[in-house]
Amino acid sequence: MPFAETQRLVIRRFRAEDAPAFAAYRSDPDVARYQSWIPPLPPGRAAELVGEFASGDPTVAGWYQYAIALREAPDVLIGDVGVLLHQNLMQAEIGFSLNRRYQGHGYATEAVRAMLEYLFTELKLRRVSAECDARNTASARLLERVGFQREGLRRQHTWAKGEWTDDVLFGLLAAEFR
Repeated sequence: MPFAETQRLVIRRFRAEDAPAFAAYRSDPDVARYQSWIPPLPPGRAAELVGEFASGDPTVAGWYQYAIALREAPDVLIGDVGVLLHQNLMQAEIGFSLNRRYQGHGYATEAVRAMLEYLFTELKLRRVSAECDARNTASARLLERVGFQREGLRRQHTWAKGEWTDDVLFGLLAAEFR
């Protein structure tokens, strides 16, 4: 049962058979460039993570990872959307990663928009926030395209991959969505 569907995508629970595709795109240095993980992602660790994602509960506080698959081929994993549901169960933080092969076709925008619809409509959240490395202009543009407001800049806030990086902060209220 998918969490959300669009014309081209299905946002669903991870499955064990997603592990090889997950390991492949999470091992791509270009995909990992502005993310917190360091590639490569070994197949065994990918299988462990996918198992954890598959057994998680998206309605309890903490991180939950949703699989992004093609609607025409729901077994083809093309990326993921992570949601950190806060303890108060009224707000969350969102992040996303997409296989480089599927970038530049609007899939990430479509997936994030569908997840926001799910979070605001089904989980009844009041606010969703996001942040990204200031150099990641593609992600910043995507967040603004789906309605997020730029709320701030934390200069040299994150030590990542041997350097200090600036973080751009975004927020979206349920009342502003759509």
